[in-house]
Amino acid sequence: MMSSRADGLVQRRNVNRDNADGVSKENGQSAADKLDYEEDIDDGDSKETRLTLMEEVLLLGLKDKEGYTSFWNDSISSGLRGCILVELALRQRIELEKAGMRRKSLQMRKVIIKNETPTGDVLLDEALKHIKETNPPETIQSWIEYLSGETWNPLKIKYQLKNVRERLAKNLVEKGVLTTEKQNFLLFDMTTHPLTDNEAKVRLVKKVQDAVLSRWINDPHRMDKRLLALLLLAQASDVLESAFSPLNDEDYELATRRLRELSDMDLEVESMKGSTNDVIWAVFANFNK
Repeated sequence: MMSSRADGLVQRRNVNRDNADGVSKENGQSAADKLDYEEDIDDGDSKETRLTLMEEVLLLGLKDKEGYTSFWNDSISSGLRGCILVELALRQRIELEKAGMRRKSLQMRKVIIKNETPTGDVLLDEALKHIKETNPPETIQSWIEYLSGETWNPLKIKYQLKNVRERLAKNLVEKGVLTTEKQNFLLFDMTTHPLTDNEAKVRLVKKVQDAVLSRWINDPHRMDKRLLALLLLAQASDVLESAFSPLNDEDYELATRRLRELSDMDLEVESMKGSTNDVIWAVFANFNK
């Protein structure tokens, strides 16, 4: 069990102040635009251990010693593609088309390019290239199917992002979080990636636990968007058990109940409230139908 939930994370918000108008020289993005990506970085973390949503979800799903995800998890593949779309949205690269006068539903609205500048992340840029080159635009549901290779349309198979888990695991190896080993499984050998940086996993687990316990905010629109996305995507990917299993029974019930509250929200209504990120709601709507 984690030692003390009262010891919460200290967030650092790095706002670029390159000029008096608050506009960053990089990609012409405003400081406000970059805030979503830069907030929720833990004090004490080096640049190398800052993880993307995809890497965080995979790390939650990996068995620490064995170095692979559960063979019975049918959700993580599509969940990681959802992470890619949300990460692109948080980095201000994609958005949903406007709902319009007829109030198109989240599931019907198309994904459009907001900023085509590469992110520097190979997986993200591969997905961004596919979205940019697709005309007419497609919906979130279609993109999750295309990127995961689950489409029945043979013309869309070219959009599949292959070996996503292995590529993300290699990213985590490069960041010093995992290592690489070979394991023999009777009939075949498999490359595995056991945990080597326990502190990185501990920080991630604590962040998730605190988000639904000591730092719970009973309003998704007041929550940090990246943290909200992590909770929703980790739940959709069925990888939260590793974060919740160390909790005592009372905290476990409270954490799971609060996640159910998020799941039971009217996503169409939430997407119309205040300053929001429609892609987050559209991705979760895809998994919550």
